[in-house]
Amino acid sequence: MPPQRGNRARSGFPGTRAATGLFGSRAVPCPVTKEVENLSVFFSVIATTLKGNATYWFRGHADLAWRLIPSALRYATARERDVALGLLAEFKRVAEIKQTRPPRDDDELGWHQVARHYGLPTRLLDWTESPLVALYFACEQEETDGLVYILNPVDLNRLSYPDRPRILDARQDAEIVREYLHLDGKQRKRGRRTVAVNPVWNSERLMLQKGVFTLHGSRDIELPGDTPSLAAVPITREAKGTLRSELERVGIDEMTIFPELEHACAHLKRRARLEEG
Repeated sequence: MPPQRGNRARSGFPGTRAATGLFGSRAVPCPVTKEVENLSVFFSVIATTLKGNATYWFRGHADLAWRLIPSALRYATARERDVALGLLAEFKRVAEIKQTRPPRDDDELGWHQVARHYGLPTRLLDWTESPLVALYFACEQEETDGLVYILNPVDLNRLSYPDRPRILDARQDAEIVREYLHLDGKQRKRGRRTVAVNPVWNSERLMLQKGVFTLHGSRDIELPGDTPSLAAVPITREAKGTLRSELERVGIDEMTIFPELEHACAHLKRRARLEEG
């Protein structure tokens, strides 16, 4: 996967970066909330940012330099993006026999979800319905400042489908989803905008992480900073250790959001303070 691109913020002091504009070097120029020092402040920020009974999604970035671009569209040229998007056919050929319950052959979103799960580049960008899961991912890489992005998926979809202001459904809107998945890697001025899609939770990991997706079209390779309702919660590097400890106390850790046994083992070793050996 190609690296995310952007400018990393400079060093500063906890509680001052957002106010002094040091978080202004983030890759996505959307509105920024107050900084988060602990879990109590995070809950307060979420409570004051979310409006009414609207649905919100969250995405955690361990590095504020990362952009809101799905893995297959991070490549610099249209040819490379087309190559990345074309890998799914080969993946299906080798993966079907290894899957206990593979998706149906015509379930293209299901196959893209499986491919995304194992690291193949796709048009799907992961979000979660849980702000705490997003915060966990934002607190990885303690040497960098991070962000938790907040998005109202219905507001996003109104841009493309004003007559159906809702999140697209993997089954009900299968034809629309299929058209997106068949787009090539070129960016066109009049192409399709990014949309929000509720997937079928076809893996235990996706279910535990309450995973959802934005599906990126040919017009918006990157989710624009002026997307309605998009906002970012700054997570300073100095606060990450405290936040990870507090998340573990409320049951959000590597073992609870990753079902695979290797993650359970890694969590148990880290909790026992054992060095790799």
